[in-house]
Amino acid sequence: MPAPPARPDLIYEYPSHLRAQVEAAPRAPGVYFFYAEGDSIPLYIGKSIDIRSRLLAHLRAPEEARMLRQAQRIEYQQTAGEIGALLLESRLIKELQPLKNKRLRRQQRLCSLRIRDGVLEIIDTTAIGTGPQLYGLFRNRRMATDALMLIADEHRLCHTLLGIDKSSGRACFRAQIGKCAGACKGAESHEAHTERLLAALERWAVHHWPFPGPIALHERHGQAEEYHVVDSWRYIGTYACEADARKAPKLTGQAFDADCYKILVRPVLLESTTIILLS
Repeated sequence: MPAPPARPDLIYEYPSHLRAQVEAAPRAPGVYFFYAEGDSIPLYIGKSIDIRSRLLAHLRAPEEARMLRQAQRIEYQQTAGEIGALLLESRLIKELQPLKNKRLRRQQRLCSLRIRDGVLEIIDTTAIGTGPQLYGLFRNRRMATDALMLIADEHRLCHTLLGIDKSSGRACFRAQIGKCAGACKGAESHEAHTERLLAALERWAVHHWPFPGPIALHERHGQAEEYHVVDSWRYIGTYACEADARKAPKLTGQAFDADCYKILVRPVLLESTTIILLS
Protein backbone atom coordinates (compact mmCIF):
# COMPACT_ATOMS: atom_id res chain seq x y z
CA MET A 1 0.00 0.00 0.00
CA PRO A 2 1.49 3.40 -0.96
CA ALA A 3 2.25 5.84 1.84
CA PRO A 4 -0.33 8.63 2.27
CA PRO A 5 0.72 11.97 0.80
CA ALA A 6 2.41 14.34 3.22
CA ARG A 7 0.28 17.17 4.52
CA PRO A 8 1.38 20.45 2.94
CA ASP A 9 1.56 22.22 6.32
CA LEU A 10 4.07 19.62 7.56
CA ILE A 11 6.56 20.16 4.71
CA TYR A 12 9.35 22.42 5.90
CA GLU A 13 10.76 25.03 3.57
CA TYR A 14 13.37 27.47 4.84
CA PRO A 15 11.55 30.84 5.27
CA SER A 16 14.01 32.90 3.22
CA HIS A 17 11.49 35.78 3.01
CA LEU A 18 12.22 36.50 6.71
CA ARG A 19 16.01 36.23 6.59
CA ALA A 20 16.80 39.90 6.02
CA GLN A 21 14.51 40.99 8.87
CA VAL A 22 16.14 38.48 11.21
CA GLU A 23 19.65 39.61 10.32
CA ALA A 24 18.64 43.20 11.10
CA ALA A 25 17.47 42.26 14.62
CA PRO A 26 19.70 43.22 17.57
CA ARG A 27 21.83 40.89 19.64
CA ALA A 28 20.14 42.18 22.79
CA PRO A 29 17.45 41.11 25.26
CA GLY A 30 13.83 41.85 24.48
CA VAL A 31 10.55 40.68 22.99
CA TYR A 32 9.86 39.91 19.33
CA PHE A 33 6.66 39.64 17.30
CA PHE A 34 5.74 37.65 14.18
CA TYR A 35 2.94 39.25 12.11
CA ALA A 36 0.93 37.94 9.17
CA GLU A 37 0.41 40.22 6.17
CA GLY A 38 -1.83 43.14 7.11
CA ASP A 39 -2.48 41.92 10.68
CA SER A 40 -2.17 44.23 13.68
CA ILE A 41 -2.33 41.37 16.20
CA PRO A 42 0.84 39.23 16.20
CA LEU A 43 0.77 35.56 15.31
CA TYR A 44 3.33 34.86 17.99
CA ILE A 45 5.19 36.71 20.75
CA GLY A 46 8.48 35.46 22.17
CA LYS A 47 11.37 36.69 24.28
CA SER A 48 15.11 36.14 24.44
CA ILE A 49 18.30 37.53 25.93
CA ASP A 50 19.57 37.59 22.31
CA ILE A 51 16.75 38.46 19.91
CA ARG A 52 18.63 37.75 16.67
CA SER A 53 19.92 34.38 17.86
CA ARG A 54 16.43 33.30 18.95
CA LEU A 55 14.88 34.39 15.65
CA LEU A 56 17.49 32.40 13.71
CA ALA A 57 16.51 29.35 15.80
CA HIS A 58 12.87 29.87 14.75
CA LEU A 59 13.87 29.81 11.06
CA ARG A 60 15.45 26.38 11.54
CA ALA A 61 12.42 24.83 13.30
CA PRO A 62 10.42 22.50 11.00
CA GLU A 63 7.63 22.21 13.60
CA GLU A 64 6.97 25.93 13.11
CA ALA A 65 6.70 25.72 9.30
CA ARG A 66 3.07 26.82 9.11
CA MET A 67 3.56 29.87 11.34
CA LEU A 68 6.74 30.86 9.49
CA ARG A 69 4.96 30.73 6.12
CA GLN A 70 2.19 32.95 7.47
CA ALA A 71 4.61 35.44 9.00
CA GLN A 72 5.55 38.36 6.77
CA ARG A 73 6.81 40.91 9.27
CA ILE A 74 8.98 40.75 12.38
CA GLU A 75 9.13 43.49 14.99
CA TYR A 76 10.89 43.64 18.33
CA GLN A 77 11.13 45.69 21.50
CA GLN A 78 14.43 45.72 23.38
CA THR A 79 14.68 45.56 27.16
CA ALA A 80 17.55 46.08 29.59
CA GLY A 81 17.66 42.45 30.69
CA GLU A 82 16.02 39.06 30.94
CA ILE A 83 13.58 39.98 33.73
CA GLY A 84 12.22 42.87 31.68
CA ALA A 85 11.84 40.62 28.64
CA LEU A 86 9.97 37.97 30.65
CA LEU A 87 7.62 40.51 32.26
CA LEU A 88 6.93 42.26 28.95
CA GLU A 89 6.28 38.99 27.13
CA SER A 90 3.88 37.82 29.85
CA ARG A 91 1.94 41.10 29.84
CA LEU A 92 1.65 41.37 26.05
CA ILE A 93 0.54 37.76 25.58
CA LYS A 94 -2.25 38.32 28.08
CA GLU A 95 -3.26 41.62 26.46
CA LEU A 96 -3.01 40.64 22.78
CA GLN A 97 -3.82 36.89 22.92
CA PRO A 98 -1.66 35.87 19.91
CA LEU A 99 -2.96 32.88 17.96
CA LYS A 100 0.17 30.75 18.38
CA ASN A 101 0.87 31.40 22.06
CA LYS A 102 -0.79 28.75 24.21
CA ARG A 103 1.00 29.43 27.49
CA LEU A 104 1.02 32.59 29.62
CA ARG A 105 -2.67 33.19 28.87
CA ARG A 106 -4.46 35.04 31.65
CA GLN A 107 -5.83 32.83 34.41
CA GLN A 108 -9.05 34.14 35.89
CA ARG A 109 -8.74 31.79 38.85
CA LEU A 110 -5.93 30.01 40.66
CA CYS A 111 -6.03 27.45 43.45
CA SER A 112 -3.59 26.52 46.20
CA LEU A 113 -3.44 24.00 49.04
CA ARG A 114 -3.56 25.15 52.66
CA ILE A 115 -3.53 23.32 56.00
CA ARG A 116 -5.58 25.06 58.67
CA ASP A 117 -6.31 23.52 62.08
CA GLY A 118 -4.94 20.23 60.75
CA VAL A 119 -7.36 20.12 57.82
CA LEU A 120 -6.18 20.30 54.20
CA GLU A 121 -8.14 22.74 52.02
CA ILE A 122 -8.12 23.74 48.35
CA ILE A 123 -8.65 27.50 48.24
CA ASP A 124 -8.78 30.22 45.62
CA THR A 125 -5.46 32.07 45.43
CA THR A 126 -6.05 35.81 45.24
CA ALA A 127 -3.09 37.08 47.28
CA ILE A 128 0.11 35.86 48.91
CA GLY A 129 -0.14 37.58 52.25
CA THR A 130 1.13 36.82 55.72
CA GLY A 131 -1.47 34.16 56.54
CA PRO A 132 -1.10 30.37 56.55
CA GLN A 133 1.46 28.86 54.18
CA LEU A 134 0.13 28.09 50.70
CA TYR A 135 1.32 25.26 48.48
CA GLY A 136 1.16 25.15 44.69
CA LEU A 137 -0.40 27.42 42.09
CA PHE A 138 -2.92 25.36 40.15
CA ARG A 139 -5.15 26.40 37.28
CA ASN A 140 -8.21 24.77 38.83
CA ARG A 141 -9.37 22.48 41.63
CA ARG A 142 -9.14 19.42 39.43
CA MET A 143 -5.44 20.01 38.86
CA ALA A 144 -4.91 20.58 42.58
CA THR A 145 -6.66 17.28 43.35
CA ASP A 146 -4.61 15.46 40.71
CA ALA A 147 -1.42 16.81 42.30
CA LEU A 148 -2.59 15.62 45.72
CA MET A 149 -3.27 12.15 44.34
CA LEU A 150 0.24 12.04 42.93
CA ILE A 151 1.94 12.83 46.24
CA ALA A 152 -0.46 10.45 48.03
CA ASP A 153 0.89 7.63 45.85
CA GLU A 154 4.50 8.74 46.36
CA HIS A 155 4.23 9.02 50.17
CA ARG A 156 1.45 6.53 51.07
CA LEU A 157 -0.87 9.29 52.26
CA CYS A 158 -4.52 8.69 53.03
CA HIS A 159 -7.11 9.89 50.51
CA THR A 160 -9.67 10.20 53.29
CA LEU A 161 -7.53 12.50 55.43
CA LEU A 162 -6.58 14.50 52.33
CA GLY A 163 -10.29 15.08 51.61
CA ILE A 164 -10.13 13.32 48.23
CA ASP A 165 -12.48 10.53 49.37
CA LYS A 166 -15.35 10.82 51.83
CA SER A 167 -14.86 9.24 55.23
CA SER A 168 -16.65 5.94 55.73
CA GLY A 169 -15.63 5.51 59.38
CA ARG A 170 -13.38 2.57 58.60
CA ALA A 171 -10.03 1.89 56.95
CA CYS A 172 -9.89 3.10 53.35
CA PHE A 173 -9.41 0.70 50.47
CA ARG A 174 -5.91 2.05 49.80
CA ALA A 175 -4.87 1.01 53.34
CA GLN A 176 -6.07 -2.53 52.61
CA ILE A 177 -3.80 -2.77 49.57
CA GLY A 178 -0.80 -1.05 51.16
CA LYS A 179 -1.02 2.29 49.35
CA CYS A 180 -1.96 4.19 52.53
CA ALA A 181 0.15 4.01 55.71
CA GLY A 182 -3.02 3.54 57.75
CA ALA A 183 -3.79 6.83 59.47
CA CYS A 184 -7.45 6.11 58.73
CA LYS A 185 -7.34 2.88 60.82
CA GLY A 186 -5.07 4.03 63.66
CA ALA A 187 -1.85 2.50 62.31
CA GLU A 188 -0.44 6.02 62.13
CA SER A 189 -1.41 9.10 64.13
CA HIS A 190 -3.07 12.02 62.36
CA GLU A 191 -0.21 14.23 63.57
CA ALA A 192 2.39 11.95 61.94
CA HIS A 193 0.35 11.89 58.74
CA THR A 194 0.20 15.69 58.72
CA GLU A 195 3.97 15.93 59.25
CA ARG A 196 4.59 13.63 56.29
CA LEU A 197 2.13 15.62 54.19
CA LEU A 198 3.91 18.89 55.04
CA ALA A 199 7.26 17.37 54.07
CA ALA A 200 5.81 16.23 50.74
CA LEU A 201 4.27 19.66 50.07
CA GLU A 202 7.45 21.60 50.85
CA ARG A 203 8.59 21.58 47.21
CA TRP A 204 5.39 23.45 46.28
CA ALA A 205 5.64 26.11 49.01
CA VAL A 206 4.57 29.56 47.77
CA HIS A 207 6.91 32.15 49.25
CA HIS A 208 5.63 35.09 51.25
CA TRP A 209 6.72 38.53 50.07
CA PRO A 210 10.06 39.11 51.87
CA PHE A 211 10.03 42.93 51.98
CA PRO A 212 8.00 45.48 53.98
CA GLY A 213 6.81 47.21 50.80
CA PRO A 214 7.52 47.69 47.10
CA ILE A 215 10.92 47.19 45.49
CA ALA A 216 12.54 47.95 42.15
CA LEU A 217 14.63 45.38 40.29
CA HIS A 218 17.34 47.22 38.37
CA GLU A 219 18.64 45.92 35.01
CA ARG A 220 21.14 47.40 32.58
CA HIS A 221 22.20 46.43 29.05
CA GLY A 222 24.59 48.81 27.34
CA GLN A 223 23.08 52.27 27.69
CA ALA A 224 19.60 50.92 28.50
CA GLU A 225 18.39 50.87 32.11
CA GLU A 226 15.11 49.63 33.54
CA TYR A 227 13.58 49.58 37.02
CA HIS A 228 10.84 46.96 37.45
CA VAL A 229 8.57 47.90 40.36
CA VAL A 230 7.05 44.98 42.26
CA ASP A 231 4.98 44.75 45.43
CA SER A 232 3.69 41.56 47.07
CA TRP A 233 4.72 39.61 43.94
CA ARG A 234 2.52 41.89 41.80
CA TYR A 235 4.24 43.65 38.90
CA ILE A 236 3.36 47.35 38.89
CA GLY A 237 5.41 48.67 35.96
CA THR A 238 8.80 49.33 34.39
CA TYR A 239 10.48 52.75 34.54
CA ALA A 240 13.56 54.27 32.89
CA CYS A 241 15.05 55.80 36.05
CA GLU A 242 14.96 55.31 39.82
CA ALA A 243 13.22 58.64 40.40
CA ASP A 244 10.27 57.54 38.23
CA ALA A 245 10.21 54.13 39.91
CA ARG A 246 9.82 55.85 43.28
CA LYS A 247 6.78 57.71 41.91
CA ALA A 248 5.12 54.51 40.73
CA PRO A 249 1.46 54.14 41.74
CA LYS A 250 0.70 52.15 44.85
CA LEU A 251 -0.66 48.64 44.66
CA THR A 252 -4.40 48.98 43.99
CA GLY A 253 -6.11 45.64 43.74
CA GLN A 254 -4.26 43.96 40.87
CA ALA A 255 -5.03 40.24 40.80
CA PHE A 256 -2.24 37.90 41.79
CA ASP A 257 -0.59 36.54 38.63
CA ALA A 258 1.15 33.16 38.80
CA ASP A 259 3.33 33.86 35.78
CA CYS A 260 4.73 37.05 37.33
CA TYR A 261 5.37 35.19 40.58
CA LYS A 262 7.33 32.48 38.73
CA ILE A 263 9.34 35.11 36.83
CA LEU A 264 10.18 37.11 39.95
CA VAL A 265 10.67 34.53 42.69
CA ARG A 266 14.25 33.55 41.81
CA PRO A 267 15.73 37.03 41.22
CA VAL A 268 13.94 38.37 44.33
CA LEU A 269 14.84 35.58 46.75
CA LEU A 270 18.35 34.99 45.40
CA GLU A 271 18.94 38.74 44.90
CA SER A 272 20.62 37.93 41.57
CA THR A 273 19.98 41.47 40.35
CA THR A 274 20.15 44.81 42.14
CA ILE A 275 17.14 45.35 44.45
CA ILE A 276 16.14 48.85 45.60
CA LEU A 277 13.74 49.23 48.52
CA LEU A 278 11.11 51.84 47.66
CA SER A 279 9.12 52.02 50.88
